[in-house]
Amino acid sequence: MPHDDFAFEPVKGLPEEPPKGEEILWQGRPDWWALALESLSLKWVMGYFVFLAAWRLVAALDLMPFAQAVAISTPFIVMGLIVCALLALIAWVQARATVYTITNRRVAMRVGAALTVTLNLPYTHVANAHLDLRRRGTGTIALELLGETRFSYLVLWPHVRPWHLRKPEPALRCIPEAERIARLLAEAAEARVAQPQVARATPPAATPPAAARSGDRPAPAGAAAPVPAE
Repeated sequence: MPHDDFAFEPVKGLPEEPPKGEEILWQGRPDWWALALESLSLKWVMGYFVFLAAWRLVAALDLMPFAQAVAISTPFIVMGLIVCALLALIAWVQARATVYTITNRRVAMRVGAALTVTLNLPYTHVANAHLDLRRRGTGTIALELLGETRFSYLVLWPHVRPWHLRKPEPALRCIPEAERIARLLAEAAEARVAQPQVARATPPAATPPAAARSGDRPAPAGAAAPVPAE
C-alpha cells in the first residue's frame, strides 16, 4: 500500500482538530505548472539555454558547415530541457506537499517538501491581503502581517511574496480561481475582525489600610496607649 507522509494529521493540512466554532471554508494547493513558471522562472531558464544555443550556432557558422554548427549547438538545448524538467519536478513536488486552508478565523499553510512547517495566521494579525492575478485565472494572495512577527524567506519559499526580503509576507502562491478565493478570504477576515472580543476583567487589588501602608502595627487589645514625653 502507498505510504502517506501526512497520515498523522487529524485534519488534512492542519496539525490538530479545529476548535469548536471554527469552520473550514476552503482548502487547496498551488497549480504546479503556474508555480514552475512564476516561482521557478521556467520560461526564463529555457530562454537562457535557447540564447546560448543560438549564440553558439551563429559563432560556428563562420567556421564550419550549417549541419555541423547545428550539431555543436544542440547540447545546449538538451541541457536546457533537462534543467527545465528538474524545475518542473520540483514545482510538482512542492505543490503536492502544500495545503492552504482558509477558515472563518485564520489562514493555515502547510508548506515544505523536505522541511514541512504549518503556519497559523489569525485574521486579527493580518493587516492587508494583496492579490496578484494572472491571465490563466491563477494568482497569488500575499498576507501582510501586523506587529513585529518575522518569518524566514528561505523557509517559506516559494510560498512567499516575491522580492519582499526585509519583511517576508506569507503567500498562497499560484492558486486556481484566485479572485474568488481572495473574495472569500476578505469576507471571512472582515467578519472575524468585526466580531467583538469579550475578555474577563481582572478585579483590582484591595487597598491596604493606612496603618498597614505606613508600616505601623496596630496596638494589641488592652494595651496602654503611649504617654507623650513632657
